[in-house]
Amino acid sequence: MEGVPPSGPRKSGSRLERVLASGRFAVTAELVPPASTDPEPFLSVARKLKGYADAFNVTDSPRARVHMAPWAAAALLLREGLEPVMQLATRDRNRIALQADSLGAAALGVRNILALSGDDPASGNERGAAVVSDLTTEALIETLRDLRDKGVLRGGDSVEPRPRFFIGATANPFGEPLEDSFANLRGKAEAGADFVQTQAVFDLDAFEEWMHLVRKEWLHEKLHILAGVIPLKSAKIARFMSEKVPGIVVPRSVVGRMEKAADPKAEGLRIAAEALASLQKVEGVHGAHIMAVNWEEAVPTVAKQAGLHPRPDL
Repeated sequence: MEGVPPSGPRKSGSRLERVLASGRFAVTAELVPPASTDPEPFLSVARKLKGYADAFNVTDSPRARVHMAPWAAAALLLREGLEPVMQLATRDRNRIALQADSLGAAALGVRNILALSGDDPASGNERGAAVVSDLTTEALIETLRDLRDKGVLRGGDSVEPRPRFFIGATANPFGEPLEDSFANLRGKAEAGADFVQTQAVFDLDAFEEWMHLVRKEWLHEKLHILAGVIPLKSAKIARFMSEKVPGIVVPRSVVGRMEKAADPKAEGLRIAAEALASLQKVEGVHGAHIMAVNWEEAVPTVAKQAGLHPRPDL
């Protein structure tokens, strides 16, 4: 079922915003910039995914491991005719750098920015790195909103022309007590987020319980919700996510399917496609975010199996 999107004038003109505003079920996918100066492997993957998602998240040094800057990778995607969603982590930048990178990205043609805190450097390859976190995620969202809507920097100086941003955030329906997770979403909506991408959804019943709270306060009419989907490659990965990855709940039934499967990859694709089909029926869900890390070739298969290809021509 197609979601009823939040109303209002266009804020960025991005394809992602247009698809969501049309009421169609949007699809985003994740791309990790290279940990080198060679863009070709990154672009080779991106070209194969063209047409299977409406926009592509460019991650910001995920797992706190050094990768090409997200604004540079976003510019590379724009050259290929793909629309980026540039992630921007508060972990590594103070408010000067966050605003500078945002303005630079806008000048390059980036229209979608997703604010997040970023992973702890203790888990990465520069463990001595200082955590900056000058702004909270909510404060960064407010900063981006004021740049767009008022043309002012956080310090009060004017910016002309105003950057046109479609502002995103993340949400985790499973990582905290239900009420705390919902309060986190409410804070991001109040700060000015236009859309959120959630952590991977494997437990649809638990996700529906979270969405009940979302609908109760009409947050699905204030911002667009894109539910996360991760295609599983093996039973080992399913167990690892269930036991070791905070905020991901993989039901025993899903792990069991992966363990019994003669072809685990094919079964993982089926599970992801089934999740996508079910999520399209959840009231208030406006799209999905496919996170096929190190298995990007899974995105076309999952999108086709879920009936989400071809993408709308807008």
